[in-house]
Formats: sequence, C-alpha cells, structure tokens
Amino acid sequence: LASLQRVAISYTLAAIVGISVGILIGTSKLMSKALDPLFLFLRTVPPLAWVPISLAALNKNEPAALFVIFITAIWPILINTAVGVRQIPQDYNNVSKVLQLSNKKYFFKVLLPSALPYIFTGLRVAISLAWLAIIAAEIVMSGIVGIGFFIWEAYQNNYISEVVLALVYIGAVGLILDTAMSWLQSAILPEEQR
Repeated sequence: LASLQRVAISYTLAAIVGISVGILIGTSKLMSKALDPLFLFLRTVPPLAWVPISLAALNKNEPAALFVIFITAIWPILINTAVGVRQIPQDYNNVSKVLQLSNKKYFFKVLLPSALPYIFTGLRVAISLAWLAIIAAEIVMSGIVGIGFFIWEAYQNNYISEVVLALVYIGAVGLILDTAMSWLQSAILPEEQR
C-alpha cells in the first residue's frame, strides 16, 4: 500500500504536468524547438541514476522516491501528448478557424478529443514505468517501507520464497494498473478512437 500510494501521488503529478507541457509543446513550434533537446537529454537518463541526485537535493528518502517516480513517468505522457496535438488533422484546424471557435471551444471540441488516444497511450506506458521505478527506488533507498524494501529484506535474509511471492504480487499489481487504465480509456474514448 505504501508503494501504491507513492505511485499514485507521483503519477498524478506526472500526468498533470506531462499533459499540460505536452499540449504547450504540441501547439507551439517555438516551445517545441526550444525544449525538445532538453527533454531528449533528460528522458534518456535511467530512473536509478536520479536516485543519488534526488537524495542529495531533497535530503529525505520519501520525497526522493516520489521525485524518481515522477521523473520516470512524465516522459511518455509528455511526448505522447505533444505528438497527439501535432497530429490533429489540418482540416480540423481549418474548420475551427472558419467557425471562429474560441480558444476554450477549440481546446475542448478539437484539440482534446483528437489528442486523447495519444494521451492515453502515454498514460498507460507511464503507469507501468512508475510501478517499475518505485520498486527499484525502494530497493536502493534504505529505510523506505514498500514492496521494494520487502524484496530487499527477504533477499538479505535468504527468504527466496518471499522474493518469488513479491514478484508475483508486483506482476499482478502491474497487470491491474494497466487493466484499469485500459478500462478508463475505453470508457472515455469512442470505439473508433481506441
């Protein structure tokens, strides 16, 4: 439960920031050109490489673990959102200009519905990465309670059966998280967009 709580907090923040920045980058060529190299640089850093930096910067295990999950989960959300916004058919944009849609109407009637399949793809990839990142972070960070800590303690005490049990649990929770995102996607998106 402690691991799931960390994932929920960081994943929610990653979704909010990733979708917002992804829309900004997708709609602005200037922002895209300015930020693409930085994002390409940052997203190639492995999640565990962020652990010592986050520990040094934040001085506590809990916020450091939250940051590692956040930085791992944000990239697929941000990139897929930006791609989804860029893939809006030009005809949609032309029609919205002819109809003189307000920014608010354009956002809710054109941009968001068109980009949603890409956004959900990013969200599904990110939930799996967030779950993987918390396990790794908890194993590396000492004294932080969660499933990663449980695995490390079981390994240290040579309780291999408990490690195997934890692996089954991790796989089951990962499957449940992905299935939940898939269900949410099918509940929100029309069938032709899935």
